[in-house]
Amino acid sequence: MSKKYSLNTATAVVIANMIGTGVFGSLGFQLLGIHDYASIIILWALGGVIALCGAVAYSELGAALPQSGGEYHFLSEIFHPSVGFLSGWVSAIIGFSAPIAMAAFLLGSYFGNVIPGYDARYIGAAVIIFITLVQSIDYRIGGGFQSVATGLKIVLILLFIICGFALVSPQPVSFVPGHATVASVFSGAFAASLVFVNFAYSGWNASSYIAGEIKTPERNIPLSIIAGTAIVTVLYVLLNFIFLYVAPAAEMTGVADVAFVPAKHIFGENGGKVISLIISMLLISTISSMIIAGPRVVQRMGQDFSVFNVVSHRNKHGIPVVAIWFQSVIALVILFTSSFETILGYTTFVLTLFATLTVLGVIVLRFKKPGLARPYKTFGYPFTPLFFIAANVWFMYFWITTPNHLVPTFVGLGVVGLGLVVYFAARFFSVERVVGGDGPHK
Repeated sequence: MSKKYSLNTATAVVIANMIGTGVFGSLGFQLLGIHDYASIIILWALGGVIALCGAVAYSELGAALPQSGGEYHFLSEIFHPSVGFLSGWVSAIIGFSAPIAMAAFLLGSYFGNVIPGYDARYIGAAVIIFITLVQSIDYRIGGGFQSVATGLKIVLILLFIICGFALVSPQPVSFVPGHATVASVFSGAFAASLVFVNFAYSGWNASSYIAGEIKTPERNIPLSIIAGTAIVTVLYVLLNFIFLYVAPAAEMTGVADVAFVPAKHIFGENGGKVISLIISMLLISTISSMIIAGPRVVQRMGQDFSVFNVVSHRNKHGIPVVAIWFQSVIALVILFTSSFETILGYTTFVLTLFATLTVLGVIVLRFKKPGLARPYKTFGYPFTPLFFIAANVWFMYFWITTPNHLVPTFVGLGVVGLGLVVYFAARFFSVERVVGGDGPHK
C-alpha cells in the first residue's frame, strides 16, 4: 500500500490531537485552587516542556521503528509482545475512544451556549458518526479534511489571542512571579492542576500511530511530533494568558466551557456565542484526528492476531474501516454512559503509564540494539527522557494517592488486567502460532 499521509497531515494530526478538551475545559477548575496568575502560566509552560521531552523521545522511536501502531508497535519490539498488546488493548478500549467521547461532549456543551435546549451528548454523537463516515472514505478526503480543520483551529486561536490584546482593557492583575508564586508552585493544587495540564498536552505522539502510512516516515515522524508539540505549547501559554488577561477569575472559576467567558469580554455577548459556536465546530478536528490515529492500533492488532482478523479489513482505498467503526461505537457507548470526570479518572493513570514505558524504551533500545539505524536521535539524551519519566512517575504517584482518584484508577487498571487475559486467549486461538515464540506469526 502506498503511503499517502503528508508531513502537513501528520503534523495536523498531532496538533489536533493535542488541542481539544484540555485547553478549552480545564482553566476554570485550575482557578479553584490556584489564585496566582504567574503560577498558572508556569503550569502551562511546564506542561509543554514535559510534553516536548516525551516528543523528542518518541521521535527517535518513530524514525527507527517506522510502522503504524504507536506504543503497541514500540513496546512489542522493545520489551515483549504482551506489553505491546496491553498498550494496544488500552488504546482500543479507552485510550482514543474516551477522549473522543469527552471532545464530543464538550463540543455539544459549547454548541449549547448558542442554541440552548439541545442535549450535548446527542450533538456529540452526531459529530462522531459524521467524522467516522468522512474518515472511512479515502486518504485524500480524510487527510484534506484534517489539514483544513486543524488550520482553521490555529487561525481561531491566533485571532482570539490578537483580539484579546487589541480590543480589551486588561484585568488589574499581575503576571510577575512573586513570593506567592513559589508557594503556589509547590502546593498540592498546583500538582493536581499539572495532572490536568498533562492531559491537555496528551496527543503529541499521535503521528506515531499512523507511521506506516506517512510519506518518508523516518524524516516526517520526528518533524511532525516535535513541530506539532512546539506549536501547541506556544498556543497554550498564550491562550491561557489571554483568558486571564481579559476576564475576571471569578467568572471563570469552576466553569467547564471556560473559553466562552473571555470570548464574551472580547467580542460581546453575541460575539461570544459566535466564538463558542466556532470552538464547537473546531473540536471536530480533535475528534477527526483521533478517529484517524486510534484505529491504526486496532487494525495492527488484527493483523498480528488472526482471531481479531476482522478488524484489520481495509476498503479499496486502504482505509481500516472496520477498526474505525469499532472505535467509534465504543466512543458512543462511553459518551452516553460516563461523565467527563469519570472518563478522565479511568484513563489518566493507564495512559500515563504506557507513555512512560515507551519513553523508557528509548533507553532500553539503545542498550539492546546499539547498531540500529536511528535517523533521528533524542535531543538532550539521556536527560530529556529521564526528566519525562520522573515527571510522569510523580504524576502517577500523586494521582493514585488522591482518595477520589483511587477507584477510577483501579477501573483503568482492571481494563489492563482484562487485556492480559485477552492476550493469552488471542495467542491460543490465533492460527499459525510458533510454540515457545513471543507471539503469533503470520
